[in-house]
Amino acid sequence: MPLMVDLDRLRADIEALAMIGTISGRPGINRPSFSAEDMAGRRWFMARCAEAGLSPSMDVVGNVIARWEVGSGPPIMAGSHLDTVPDGGVYDGPLGTCAALEAVRVMQAAGITPARPIEVVATADEEGRFGGMLGSQALTGQVDPAWLERATDAEGVRLWDAMRAQGLAPERFPEVARPPGSVEAFLELHIEQGPVLEQAGLEIGVATGVSGCFNWTVTLTGVANHSGTTPMHLRHDAFAGLAAFAGRVPAIIEDVGGEQTRLTIGKVDLAPNFPHTIPGRATFSIIGRDTSEAVMRAVAEACRRELDQACRAHGLDLELREESWLAPVSLDAAIARTLEAESQKLGYRTTTMPSGAGHDAQTMQHLAPSGLIFVPSVGGISHAPEEHTPWPDVERGANLLLHGIMALATR
Repeated sequence: MPLMVDLDRLRADIEALAMIGTISGRPGINRPSFSAEDMAGRRWFMARCAEAGLSPSMDVVGNVIARWEVGSGPPIMAGSHLDTVPDGGVYDGPLGTCAALEAVRVMQAAGITPARPIEVVATADEEGRFGGMLGSQALTGQVDPAWLERATDAEGVRLWDAMRAQGLAPERFPEVARPPGSVEAFLELHIEQGPVLEQAGLEIGVATGVSGCFNWTVTLTGVANHSGTTPMHLRHDAFAGLAAFAGRVPAIIEDVGGEQTRLTIGKVDLAPNFPHTIPGRATFSIIGRDTSEAVMRAVAEACRRELDQACRAHGLDLELREESWLAPVSLDAAIARTLEAESQKLGYRTTTMPSGAGHDAQTMQHLAPSGLIFVPSVGGISHAPEEHTPWPDVERGANLLLHGIMALATR
């Protein structure tokens, strides 16, 4: 019988971590990156890794790396992240980090000595509070120093200040980067965050690639004025400009997008936000995704044209700030084949698929061959308190991660 994870132990870890960031009066889990709750979760995870005999440490940007010092040569890295979106779910991120730790514990208990060291990783700010995936970007040497200094969250908090408030050292980020050849491979287990596996009755998805993502903050500025005395044709209504652009989103996708294109207007702030006042300013996010960078650029250009048109039509000024641009990535084909083969050996109903959401695996692919495993999400829901993956699916995903690590670390 193949080696299996201890689901009770894994479940206890995931549920204990969920208590960190559970806030009275708020739904879901709240561990936004570089918050007190986020740092508490990292310290908890380091303690669990130390109990398992690993050597955990936190680098200057907040990545937790716990090393099992066995074998020789570059390590196999496995993990995910611990930070959450506001009012997020239990599984997004912690499933992958806790399952990577569980895989090490199972191998230790079975007396398996890998030929390579194993590093369990919990990356920092994967959820993009400040616009990127800072932890894995720092590990792979992809952080732009200018971005690091200017990046802010949706509330205007500077990334630099948020990190320093937690005792981190953003000015030292270059020392985090791993040199080429220093990591043998990276594996990540994650909930799908979509409905494909559940609707198809499948148990495992092996990702072949990850969509790219551009993240903009757009501000339309008009004139705030009395809603009863200002004629319609004399208004400079910022919300009307936003609505005009939003109405063109389906046409943008039809004209220049494709099956994998996703375009979302997210957080919206109006000012003044008052029933009897014409909005003089509308600030909102635009998130665009696709598996083709050429399509991403075409969609971004179309968005800019439509924003310009909306501003001309409503007499508005436009400010557009690009928070981040993450190109789509093809994951390592050999690792995907290994994961698919291991999944089939375990008897799991398996498919290959692209990932529409961004994950650390896409960033780590720039440093080392990387693989990404999906398990089903009930109703396709994620980034919400209702996020749920049944424990049998968690167990299957964790077992595949275990056997994937063993296949890579013992060969």
